[in-house]
Amino acid sequence: MNPHATALSAPRGSDGSVRSFAHDAIAGLTHHPKQLPPKYFYDSAGSELFEQITRLPEYYPTRTELGILRDQSAQIASIIPAHAVLVEFGAGAPTKARLLLTAREFAAYVPVDISGDFLNAQADGLRKDFPHLEIHPVTTDFTAPFLLPDQVRAMPKVGFFPGSTLGNFEPHEASRFLRGARDILGEGAHMLIGVDLEKKERRMYEAYNDAAGVTARFNLNILARVNRELGGNFDLSAFAHRAIYNRDRHRIEMYLVSKKPQTARLQGRSFFFRTGESIHTESSYKYSIDRFNALAKGSGWTPIAAWTDPEQMFSVHALVC
Repeated sequence: MNPHATALSAPRGSDGSVRSFAHDAIAGLTHHPKQLPPKYFYDSAGSELFEQITRLPEYYPTRTELGILRDQSAQIASIIPAHAVLVEFGAGAPTKARLLLTAREFAAYVPVDISGDFLNAQADGLRKDFPHLEIHPVTTDFTAPFLLPDQVRAMPKVGFFPGSTLGNFEPHEASRFLRGARDILGEGAHMLIGVDLEKKERRMYEAYNDAAGVTARFNLNILARVNRELGGNFDLSAFAHRAIYNRDRHRIEMYLVSKKPQTARLQGRSFFFRTGESIHTESSYKYSIDRFNALAKGSGWTPIAAWTDPEQMFSVHALVC
């Protein structure tokens, strides 16, 4: 699951965003096998459900990454340059960025996200706590090329991409993102990135199949959103949440599985489901330290350090280009 996925989705409320959503939904449901893009999980209801997920006892990534950033703050600070600009890709709530801003003296902070109102509200809160820090929000899709503000272009850069969001990209997409980040930040830049690690399958299974059923409601919300925003008539009670670990591809896969033969309609199109037929809604790749390092090297970065928690469930990597 992707805590920064709101940054990948077009702003709601415009005709263009509805058209994009409809286009992606119809394309996905006519694909074989059926699929829906995970970026559409994150309307207001989906975002609230995800916040609940991060607090579940089974869901380890958020609290584990925070623990690594706290416990290793001195070592992390010793690697990255002083008086640099911290550029956070897909900036959500700045909880993790605050740890870095406290541990190391930065000259500026550039949070990047497509949700401008949210971004500016978070920036205002940070200005109160870090009055001497320059803060320059950039409202854009962080997965596409963008220019940094003029005020920070001459400063040394430190990219920040926490939250294991990289795992939601297909490997070729992850490589493309890392290459794009290198181009945006420039030669000599550093990068700090959170990466979820391979571990016992039961631990991963439980994180995506929690006992309280919050992840199931989160998964089903994508169909609820299709109904609300696109006039669909999907029967949510006729679909079941399923999350499995694909050993061959090193990833968790989430599905919505039809409980019976049924037909759903969306904007004049009919979509038939057999019993047991599924909609693939998300993949979450898990890495070993070595496999991530190989990905980083192949994308133009040099790994210089990696930190994990005592159980080696999650990792934070430092790269330089």
